[in-house]
Amino acid sequence: MIKRTLASTAAAAALAVAGFATSAQADVDFSGKTIEWVIPFSETGGSAKWANFFAPLLSEQLPGNPTVVVKFMPGAGSTKGANWFQEQKHEDGTLLFGTSGSTQFPYLLGDPRVRYEYNDWIPVMASGTGGVAYLNAEDGAKFDGSANMLKDTDFIYGSQGATRLDLVPLLAWEMLGMNVEPVFGIKGRGDGRLMFERGEANIDYQTSSGYLGGSAPLVKAGTAVPMMTWGALDEDGNIVRDPTFPEIPSFKEVCEATEGCETSGETWDAWKAFFVAGFPVQKIAFLPAGTPDDVVEAYTKAFDEVRKADGFAERAANEVGKYPVFVGEGAARATVAGTTVSDEAKTFVQTWLMDAYGVSLK
Repeated sequence: MIKRTLASTAAAAALAVAGFATSAQADVDFSGKTIEWVIPFSETGGSAKWANFFAPLLSEQLPGNPTVVVKFMPGAGSTKGANWFQEQKHEDGTLLFGTSGSTQFPYLLGDPRVRYEYNDWIPVMASGTGGVAYLNAEDGAKFDGSANMLKDTDFIYGSQGATRLDLVPLLAWEMLGMNVEPVFGIKGRGDGRLMFERGEANIDYQTSSGYLGGSAPLVKAGTAVPMMTWGALDEDGNIVRDPTFPEIPSFKEVCEATEGCETSGETWDAWKAFFVAGFPVQKIAFLPAGTPDDVVEAYTKAFDEVRKADGFAERAANEVGKYPVFVGEGAARATVAGTTVSDEAKTFVQTWLMDAYGVSLK
């Protein structure tokens, strides 16, 4: 089922990208229509900034130049919106849905609240991102490239939930020996940043787009100090510095510099597995089940034109970061990569969630 669905989607998309669009695609026309791009988070986070960045560019490339409106459906760390999208069927091609790692992780972990199936959806675009963890000014003054002088500090962190993308920073901070108490229940990472700004939290992390748009000004103002990024993958699968933030050390570097933190073994392997599932392919745009090939091709070709447009790379670097954008076969493969982890990593994280936060997913 997985292979058949993704393969058929990729094949249709590849034809469009190659310029061999079917005659049916030529009849796709969104003139006078409004595309609703639903994001299952609040309007303050990285997913909102990602969709708002792409929306006007997509409008320019879709047949008929429809208006693309981003709408928000926060709740349950994105599960509410994803469960809703699962029930939607193709009508006229005007519904698009965007997911994030916080949508992927509950799916990967077998969260009982999940009622959605990624293999039913049709990916038309996927993109990677990164993440930056930062401290308030007082604690940031203690950071020397390691967490050695931060282990006696009690940190408060605004979190969407332990089974969401936040498990990547929460596990990383635990590996560093830091005492970070999450306050669960926020509806988007932007809400976590607002907690930080109000002094209700003294540590935070944002995905790259959220950091560039909302947290970098705090750093410039001297009220926040970057600690580390989660890094990026090189061609050999090694974690290296994030190309969007080359001046900030990766978690791997900070771990290597911190007493008691190991970059090998079961814990590291589990952290890396979920980092790979959650960041190199984090944000994906989907059409609902039943969307015909001509509409899939229209969206695929439009996103391909967006990524190839003059000036796109420079603008994207400033607003969402320097990360690849996948369409067609690439988007289908990226979706598989973002929704797959090993049984060993899954079991480790399920056990850790129970031990650390009393969250049972078995």
